[in-house]
Amino acid sequence: MSNQVRTGSLGYPRIGEQREWKKALETFWAGKTDEKALLSEMETLLLGQLRRQQAKGLDFIPLNDFTYYDHMLDTAVMFGIVPERYGHPGGKVSLDTYFAMARGSAGAVASEMTKWFNTNYHYIVPEIGESKPYLAENKPLAAYRFAKEQAGIEGRPVVVGLYTFLRLSKGFASSRLAEKAEQFLPVYVQLLQELKQEGVQWVQIDEPALVQDTSLEQLRLVQHIYAELRRQVPDLRILLQTYFEAVDHFEQVAALPVAAIGLDFVHDGGKHLEQLERHGWPQDKVLAAGIIDGRNVWRSDLDAKLELIGRLSAYVPADRLILQPSSSLLHVPVTVDREDKLKPEIKDALAFADQKLDELALLARAVREGRDAVASELAAARDALTRFRSLPERNRTDVAERLAGIAQVGDTRSLPFAERFKVQQEKWKLPLLPTTTIGSFPQTMEVRQARQQWRKGSLDDAAYEAFVNQEIESCIRLQEEIGLDVLVHGEFERTDMVEFFGEKLAGFFFTANGWVQSYGSRCVKPPVIYADVAFVEPMTVKESAYAQSLSSRPVKGMLTGPVTILNWSFVRDDLSREQVSSQIALALRQEVEALEGAGIEMIQVDEPAVREGLPLKGSDHEHYLNWAVRSFRIATASVRATTQIHTHMCYCEFHDMIDSITAMDADVISIETSRSHGELIASFELQGYDHGIGLGVYDIHSPRVPDVREMEDMIDRALKALDPRLFWINPDCGLKTRGWPETEKSLRHMVEAALAARERLQPAQVNS
Repeated sequence: MSNQVRTGSLGYPRIGEQREWKKALETFWAGKTDEKALLSEMETLLLGQLRRQQAKGLDFIPLNDFTYYDHMLDTAVMFGIVPERYGHPGGKVSLDTYFAMARGSAGAVASEMTKWFNTNYHYIVPEIGESKPYLAENKPLAAYRFAKEQAGIEGRPVVVGLYTFLRLSKGFASSRLAEKAEQFLPVYVQLLQELKQEGVQWVQIDEPALVQDTSLEQLRLVQHIYAELRRQVPDLRILLQTYFEAVDHFEQVAALPVAAIGLDFVHDGGKHLEQLERHGWPQDKVLAAGIIDGRNVWRSDLDAKLELIGRLSAYVPADRLILQPSSSLLHVPVTVDREDKLKPEIKDALAFADQKLDELALLARAVREGRDAVASELAAARDALTRFRSLPERNRTDVAERLAGIAQVGDTRSLPFAERFKVQQEKWKLPLLPTTTIGSFPQTMEVRQARQQWRKGSLDDAAYEAFVNQEIESCIRLQEEIGLDVLVHGEFERTDMVEFFGEKLAGFFFTANGWVQSYGSRCVKPPVIYADVAFVEPMTVKESAYAQSLSSRPVKGMLTGPVTILNWSFVRDDLSREQVSSQIALALRQEVEALEGAGIEMIQVDEPAVREGLPLKGSDHEHYLNWAVRSFRIATASVRATTQIHTHMCYCEFHDMIDSITAMDADVISIETSRSHGELIASFELQGYDHGIGLGVYDIHSPRVPDVREMEDMIDRALKALDPRLFWINPDCGLKTRGWPETEKSLRHMVEAALAARERLQPAQVNS
C-alpha cells in the first residue's frame, strides 16, 4: 500500500470550547457591543479554531464553514437572495438585514427555519421566489484569504452545492428546479473562477441532497451542473461531498466530472462499500471516505476502521484516498478534555471533534507507517472500548426481559378518539377554541442562578423547592389573569427538556461542556444514552401536583416523549434506535401512570423531534414511523379515556406524515408552524385532520410581539381547513428563551385574538 493517504475534515464546531460564539452574538444582540467588536471577537474565535485543526496535522482544513448564524443563510445572502420584506437595497447584505432574516425584526417576520436533513441542527430556509441571484459577496474567498494570511493555512473552501441549495429552498415550484439552476449557474461559476484566480487548489462543494431520493431527471440536472462547472473552471479541483446516507445512482455520481467524491461509510448501511466492490472506482478520481462518525460521540473501533481502510485500498490506491469524518463535526461537541467529572470507563470511550481528528491522524499513521508503529495507541483504544462495553449498567437483565416482551405491551387507548372526545368534553367543559401554552415560561437569570446555587450546594433542597414553588405560583396566577383556559406550571425546575428526564432515568450520563448548536445561538447539551434505560422514581409529579393545587383550571403535566429523548440524545451504538426508543417508552409509561394517579389528567408528551429522525430514503420511512408511533403509544395508551393526552411537534414538513401523526392518537397536538403556517394549513386542506390540534399562532423564536390582527388572520386561515370544535389556540413552542414583558404581551394578544375568533364563529359552524 502506498504511504500517501491524506486526511481532511468537512467542518468544525462553530460555538467554541466555552460557547464563546454564542456569548459574542447574544451580547451584540442585546446592544452591549457594536458591530466592530462583534467582528473582532468572531475573527479571534475563528483563528483559534483554524489553529486547533492545523495542530491535528490535517491535509485538508475546511474554510467558510464558520458562520454568524447559519451556513444556508450565508449562502442565500452571498447570492443576494433577500425577501422584499427586509428592504434590502441590493449589493452586499448588511449584518442587520442578515440577523433580521434569521430572527425577525420590528417590521418583518423571520424566515422559516427547519431541520438540516435528519439532524437536530436547524437552518434558515432560503426564499428564492423570483429573485435574480448575483454574487453579493464571495464568502469562501474571504475565508480563504483570512486563513492564509492569519494562519498560513492553504485551506479548502466549502460551498453549499447548487443542487442542494435549491432542493432545500422555497418560493418556487419543484417543476422549475432546472430553470432556477440555470439562473444560479453563472453565479456559481463566477464564485469558483474568483477562487481559482486567487490560487485556491481544492473546493469542497457539499451536495448532501444526493443521499435523498433522487430521480433520473434530478440526476441529469446534477450532471449538467457539474459538467458546466468543469467546462467553465476546468483547472479547479472540486470535491463533491455527500454525507448522512448512501447516494442513489452510485455509478453515475462516481462518474461526475469532478476531482473527488466524498461518501459516508458510517451511516450508509454498508451500501457504499458494496457498490465499490461491485463497480470499482474511477481511476481519475480521489475517494474521500467518511470513516469516523461525525454525528455521535463514541470512540471508534480502530481495528474495524483499519479493516475498512484495507477493503477500500483494494479499489483505491492510498494516494487517491482521503480519510475524513462522515460529516461536518458541527454535530458534536468540541473536546472531551474538560470532562473531568466522568468516570474513566466512560470518558475514555468518548470522542468529540478534537478526538475524532486525533483518530484520523492515528489511522493515517497506521496506514503510512504500519500498525506496529502505533501498536500501543491501538491497544489503548481497544482496552478503553472493552472496559466501557463491560459496564454492568449496559447489560441489565431486567431491562432486557422487558424489552423482550415489548410485543405484548398494549398501545391502544380504551376508547377511539371520537368517543374519548365526547367524554372529555363533558369532563373538562372547555370553551370553543381553548387557549393554552406549550409548557415552559421564561427562564430568568434569577431562575438559572437559583438552580446553579442548588447544584453547587449553596442552596439547600428546601430553599430551592420553595423558590421553584414561588415561581410556579406566580406563573399560575399570571396565566389565570391573562385568561388562559389550560395552564402549565412553567417548568422552572428544568433545564433542557431532554436533559431533565435523562437526569432522572437510569442509563444516561451528562457532560459538563458537551454543547452543540441547535439553531442560531441556541446551544444544547445533549444527554448521552450509554446504558439500559429504566424508570427509577416519579420525575414530574411533585411540581405538577403543586401547580394543580393552586387553580381550579386544568394544569397539564409535561413530559418529553420517547422518540424526542432518543433523537435529541447521543445514543449508544450497540443497540438499534428502535430498541432504545422502546426502553424509554416503557419508562415513560410508568411516569404517565404516576401523573394520572396523582390527579393530573391532562398530560402533554412532547414529540418535537419525530420527523427529524425520519430516514432520508423514502423506502425506510414506513419502518421508522411505525416504531416511532408505537413508542409514543406505549408511553401514553394506558390512561383512562377521560385523561387527555397532548403532544407537541416542531418545525417540519408534515404533509408526508399526517397519517402517522393521526396514528399517534393524541387527543390534542400542537404544531410549531408560525413561520410556515400557510404551507401546513394547505396540507390539512388537502388531507384533513380529525383530532384536536393547535397550529401555533405566533413565533416564539423571535423577540417580536405580533399584533392581535396578525394572530386573528392565522386563526381564520386555519379554521377554513380545520373543525373549530377541535382547534386550540397556542404559541408555536415553549417560552423558555423569551423575556417576561414580551411573553405577557404576546399571550394577552393571543387570548384577545381567540376571544374575537369565538365571537365570529356562528353557532351553525360550531355545531355542524
